[in-house]
Amino acid sequence: MRDEDFLAERFEAHRGQLRAVAQRMLGSVAEAEDAVQEAWVRMSRSDTTRVDNLGGWLTTVVGRVCLDMLRSRRSRAEQPLEPESPVPATVPDPEQDVLLADSVGSALLVVLDTLTPAERLAFVLHDLFAVPYDAVAGVVGKSPAATRQLASRARRRVRGAQDPDPVAPARRRELVDAFLAAAREGDFDGLLEVLDPDVVVRTEAGVTSGALAVAKGATGYGRHIVGLAAPALVEGRTGVALLREGRVERTLAFTFVHDRIAVIDITTEPARVARTDVTLL
Repeated sequence: MRDEDFLAERFEAHRGQLRAVAQRMLGSVAEAEDAVQEAWVRMSRSDTTRVDNLGGWLTTVVGRVCLDMLRSRRSRAEQPLEPESPVPATVPDPEQDVLLADSVGSALLVVLDTLTPAERLAFVLHDLFAVPYDAVAGVVGKSPAATRQLASRARRRVRGAQDPDPVAPARRRELVDAFLAAAREGDFDGLLEVLDPDVVVRTEAGVTSGALAVAKGATGYGRHIVGLAAPALVEGRTGVALLREGRVERTLAFTFVHDRIAVIDITTEPARVARTDVTLL
């Protein structure tokens, strides 16, 4: 077997784990694939013959990649939507941490978006994937004690993120339809009625947060919606596929909290749209 084939085989054995880490970090399947691909590039350029735990090494590499991507998002934060384009917490026992990580469901995505990149990384790597604090500290560039505090702050927020008011599927469609109608009509007040006050919109251009900013951007964006807006499952989430000549041109995926739209992920880049799992309803 050639060296590059052997290297690729070793990498593929860990791809599933790396994709799971990246998706939790970034909240986007397309961006997660980009992060995993970058981890492969870095591995192919490194000497890993003396790495005892390749899975752990790759997990920290993809963590660094995701951290850079999150920081880049923050540096572009509050951009308008463009048509084209505390007190230290008591650390719970390990069994409680596992139950916490598995139980928050869709609310986790919303809460993770309120964390700093370093807090998000510390929580995801340590609490969800059991990476030791010493290894996480090397990724975020802080001491193990400081990293433990980052994870503790993140854990407190996630612990309070249980969703006591799940939104029924039919209601989700009503909210999405109302959002699209208000956006097309430039109905600012109508948008505020369906948006969570802390709503987050993510596009390739960056992140917009807060209902006022999102509504302002959406009123301008909505006028450029052409073709058919078809209800769809986008990566398993309630969403909309914007079609032109029968082809999916862009997607919107929604997350709901307390009968409001809390997160909107908009994908417009053709290559990323092509990789997105879209099921028209």
